Amino acid sequence: MSSVCMQGFNSMMASRQLLRRLVPMVTSSVRCHHCLRLPQPMLSCQSHVTKMTTPPVRSLAASAKFECINIQDEDDFQQRVLDSKTPVVIDFHATWCGPCKLLAPRLESIIAGKAGKVILAKVDIDDNADLAMRFGVNSVPTVVGIRNGQPLGKFIGLQEDDIIDTFVEKLIN
Repeated sequence: MSSVCMQGFNSMMASRQLLRRLVPMVTSSVRCHHCLRLPQPMLSCQSHVTKMTTPPVRSLAASAKFECINIQDEDDFQQRVLDSKTPVVIDFHATWCGPCKLLAPRLESIIAGKAGKVILAKVDIDDNADLAMRFGVNSVPTVVGIRNGQPLGKFIGLQEDDIIDTFVEKLIN
């Protein structure tokens, strides 16, 4: 590969990485409409570089009915969680917690698949320490299931998707 082609390829890859940071839901590759292959035709097909597009971005919220709420204080918790007629999964997390960051998309994905039968409530333990103490949260992430204002189950730590799904199903039924 010539140095001119390599510079074009490196520039395209840098742009692609920037795009992935700005739009994290873009997962498939960037393609040339004319060539439909990557990367070699892109290098030889310079007239089509301007026609490059990414696939349409589909958000999780658009693919299913999904309600996620961020709890602000105890009054908000009472109104939106304890008084809710819909079962609620409470995710006690912290912004500094690595496992919390890994668990959050799993919870969102599973709950989105339940088509509005359950709500996800996120509680930052640093902002709502009293709520965390009230539910016996000693480590994060801790997930608690609430139905009709009563806790029905709880798990601590990062769990497999099938365990999370079973937990949510028990809460719904």
